[in-house]
Parts: sequence; structure tokens; C-alpha cells
Amino acid sequence: MTQDELKKAVAQAALEEVKKIIDKDSIAGVGTGSTANFFIDALATIKLDFDGAVASSEATRERLQAHGITVYDLNGVGTVPVYVDGADEVNGRLHMVKGGGGALTREKIIGAASQTFICIADESKQVDILGGFPLPVEVIPMARSYVARELVKMGANPMYREDFVTDNGNVILDLYNFPIDNPLTIEQKINNITGVVTNGLFAMRPADILLLGCADGVKSLKAK
Repeated sequence: MTQDELKKAVAQAALEEVKKIIDKDSIAGVGTGSTANFFIDALATIKLDFDGAVASSEATRERLQAHGITVYDLNGVGTVPVYVDGADEVNGRLHMVKGGGGALTREKIIGAASQTFICIADESKQVDILGGFPLPVEVIPMARSYVARELVKMGANPMYREDFVTDNGNVILDLYNFPIDNPLTIEQKINNITGVVTNGLFAMRPADILLLGCADGVKSLKAK
């Protein structure tokens, strides 16, 4: 199977999980990225079976609305019964690195507000130790250099993501050569640096279910 075929398979598997959770009054959380886009397309096939969605990025909002799905502001919704999103990396505890597309802050907010977090990914994203994929850190623009110096002290090699501004008006530092052996501690330590909005480690709020697209089908995994 091609990578796109694996993504479509996990998107369809996620739809089946979502059907078990939502009802006519439900508002689903929807993530950002290529795998999430396949899920949005699948979700559109049952758009009459739920009320609407909250989106983790402007790109996701536009795609949902193009399918005729009502998009709500999370402030008016509260908690969401289910949130479906992809990952750049995921380990056996279902800790994730996310934010390659730059939507990490809104993704983390919706993840925190969700009752069930479903991660959808192809098998290339499963790793033993996080950090092979550069870890994104969203930063207030005026703090970029200060935060970068603090991250160097932690052993990271931060690179400014040029010509990119988040939906929140901030910038991103991507951390290279930074193996993450203790995701919970590192997530908290980076977030405690003044000027950091948040980072792309999802360890404090990991996924509840991982749907992993493999050559022999979709595997449903829970944290070890």
C-alpha cells in the first residue's frame, strides 16, 4: 500500500470509532495535516449525524466548511467528546510529537479539551524514542532569540522556521538533534521557558487510541 492508501485506511478506521462516540448533538474535534485531511473527507460522509466540529487550524476550518460541516469556536463548546488528529511521531505510550504543520498550539488545546483523543498515523510514524522528527516550539516573536539560547542549554539545536507565522501570529523554532528520552519532563521544562507558547510534545495529554496504518491493515493500539 502507498502512504496515501495507509492514511485513507486509518481515516476510515477513525470514522468507525467516531461513530461509536458521537450523536446528533455532538461536536467533534478535528486536527491538521495530510492524514487529518483524509479524515475530514471521511467525516463529511456522515455530516448529518452530528452537529459540527472545532478546528485546530484555519486550513482545517476551511476544509470542513467546504464540506458543509459547521465549525464552532471552542469557547462556546467546552469539552468535545472526541478529537482525531495525526502525528509526526508516536511512541509506545502514545506520547506524540506534533506540529510539523505549525498548528501545535490549537491542536494541544483541543486535545486537552477532548474526552477521547484518537491519533491516526501510518506505521512510519511509530518510534521507540521521540525526537527523530524536529520538535516544534511556538514562541512569542520578541522572545525568539532568548528562547533559542535557553533551548541550546538543554542540548537542542533550534532552527528558526523562516517565512512561517502560526495562526496565532507567532513563530516556530524546530529542535534538531534532540532525542527525547523523558517526554513528560521535557514537555514541562520547555513550556516553562518564558516566551514559549507551547511545544509539540503531547505527553502530558497523550492519545487514548492509536490507529496505525500498516501493510497488513489498521492496528488499534492503546498505551503500554
